[in-house]
Amino acid sequence: MKSSSGSYFVGLDHLRGLAAFTVFTWHFLHSIDGHPLPFAHPPNFFPLAVLDEGHVGVALFMTLSGYLFAKLLDGSRFHYGWFLWNRLLRLAPLLLLVIAIDALRHRDSLADTLETLASGFVLPVWPNGGWSIAIETQFYLVLPLILLLAALRGWYPLLIVAAALGPRCVLFARLGQVQTLSHFTIVGRIDQFVFGIVFYGARRTLTGRHYVMTTAALLFTYGYYLFDKAGGFFLMPAYPSPSPVWIVLPTIEGAFFGALIAFYDTSFSFANRGVSWLLARIGTYSYSIYLLHVFVVFDLAAFIGAHLVRIDTFYVGLACSAGAFLLLLPFAAASYHFFELPFLKFRRTYIKARIPQRSPVHQPG
Repeated sequence: MKSSSGSYFVGLDHLRGLAAFTVFTWHFLHSIDGHPLPFAHPPNFFPLAVLDEGHVGVALFMTLSGYLFAKLLDGSRFHYGWFLWNRLLRLAPLLLLVIAIDALRHRDSLADTLETLASGFVLPVWPNGGWSIAIETQFYLVLPLILLLAALRGWYPLLIVAAALGPRCVLFARLGQVQTLSHFTIVGRIDQFVFGIVFYGARRTLTGRHYVMTTAALLFTYGYYLFDKAGGFFLMPAYPSPSPVWIVLPTIEGAFFGALIAFYDTSFSFANRGVSWLLARIGTYSYSIYLLHVFVVFDLAAFIGAHLVRIDTFYVGLACSAGAFLLLLPFAAASYHFFELPFLKFRRTYIKARIPQRSPVHQPG
């Protein structure tokens, strides 16, 4: 999808589509109670463990947000009010529709629905993954500060990561778990936005580094395989998990995805046609996929398992998930074109002007 400035980055939409498929597959394979496939049975081909633990797609979405806005705003003055207005137009209409549909399905009163809407800005109560939209909104509030730190020194935003690790350590010591904090709140997710911004600044160091990224990907996916094998999101050994891994898991995810995004964005040139265009369209529709799929994904898995194919292995489940995902795409496309896109006509250009680059100052002697 093009930004209000007219910029469009095909490769980033590829990754956005991958994130949407990852989350969809997580829900298709396991629902919330280990059906049709039980938890803690990772695939033997260990890189696919990230699909078996597909909640990791949310981390990719959030790291992409940090990277994208650093890319769009790099070296520019921007009108913060119009920036927030544009994000409101992008996110609010479909989110409000989903909240309304969820309220009708559960026969919630208007008062209860409004309470959910208001409290969702702070608590993770917006349905269908809407809690992550609240985190993104909170990120927009601190984005100017992060960009200022990045302009002073590229690594300065990492101070925010260090500051977030502290509360997670303290709360883990007091509560015995930080999984809910790390997964569902900005205190955990801020790492991923920050790493997106930091790796945008360091993107050229990863251009063409195929061996480095292959090694990093193998290490990351093998680590997720071990995490999955140990019980993963729900069974390590219970939910919420008392494992200290949740203190650093958002940091590890943000660091890897930040590097992956920077590498993919700068190492390849993508045409907006053919297969590349098709993959990018999935990314364009990813917001609709993300918010709407929860209405149907569990029923799709149950129907396919009961009437078409017995889903008794990860690989069968993955193939069925891919087919179900393709079935969802036309509906996501309709949502994008007939519900999301009309509101985007009211966006305003928020980038004012490029900031002149300063020449290096040479000190005498």
